[in-house]
Amino acid sequence: MKNAHLIYNPLAGRFPAGPFLDRAVKVLEGEGWSVQVDQCLPGKELADLARDAVAAKADAVFVAGGDGSVGPVAGALAGTSTAMGVIPTGTANVFATELGLQRMDWSHWFAAEEAAARLARGQVRLVDIGECNGKPFLLWAGVGLDGKVVNSIEPRERWEKTFGVLNYGILALWESLDWTGMELRVKSGERTWEGRYLAAVASNIRSYAGGVMELAPSAMVDDGQIDFHLIGGGSLIDAVVRVVQVLLGMHVDAPGVVSFQAAEATFESAYPLPVQIDGEPAQVGPFVKFTTRSRTLRLLVPEGTPARVFSPPNTDVTGESA
Repeated sequence: MKNAHLIYNPLAGRFPAGPFLDRAVKVLEGEGWSVQVDQCLPGKELADLARDAVAAKADAVFVAGGDGSVGPVAGALAGTSTAMGVIPTGTANVFATELGLQRMDWSHWFAAEEAAARLARGQVRLVDIGECNGKPFLLWAGVGLDGKVVNSIEPRERWEKTFGVLNYGILALWESLDWTGMELRVKSGERTWEGRYLAAVASNIRSYAGGVMELAPSAMVDDGQIDFHLIGGGSLIDAVVRVVQVLLGMHVDAPGVVSFQAAEATFESAYPLPVQIDGEPAQVGPFVKFTTRSRTLRLLVPEGTPARVFSPPNTDVTGESA
């Protein structure tokens, strides 16, 4: 019998998911798993619970929460023999959506047990972890406007999460009113870019901004590369234009936008920068280094995950089923 820890963040999501997790646990137990539920209580970090599971030689950690919960757990499990499975009970759940899982919301009450059933029949794959000044991220890290927005609105009360992307969009517009961009010097290998940018994002997945935009259409979670997008501009009008370009898929080759893939890059500014890491607020100094840890996380991939998420010809399947 395989053993797992299910780490639950009770603060994640539009409503408490705890009552629904019992059903998910029963599904996993029905598939031959022995499951220990660890609730993240005040004074305990999600990453600490993940490390405890590794020390207990757990075969897998199922993390029930949103992207802000998944990221720290992924960072703690990277480089270990313990796999991670995602049970989407957060607000946006962009990473879970990339994997083809339905997030729990008012119209999908049983998303947790559905995810558990698909994960129990899935496979283990090796995926990348990015690092921003040594801090791991699974989805993205962004400096500039998106970092400013996240730092201004997080942490949110649960009632605010009820409005999801709409609430985020309104606050993003408000924060854009006085945002004049940032002067950055970006270097990757022998290439250098300098200019004024609204935002600069390092992405490991395609989707962005709560999943409503496809910022990095070429991103794959296991290619050993980070997809970088430097969004030029310095005003609210520029921000509106860029949003429209991203929504229409016209941003990659647009004038004033720099897009490139690399295993590492550095950002330099004259002053500290607001940053978001997997949708959580953080602050960094004027120098930011991004690096990739290639295929270091064992990820439980549910049945039906879109093939585009991974590099062809899918050579990194470990051969293990969940």
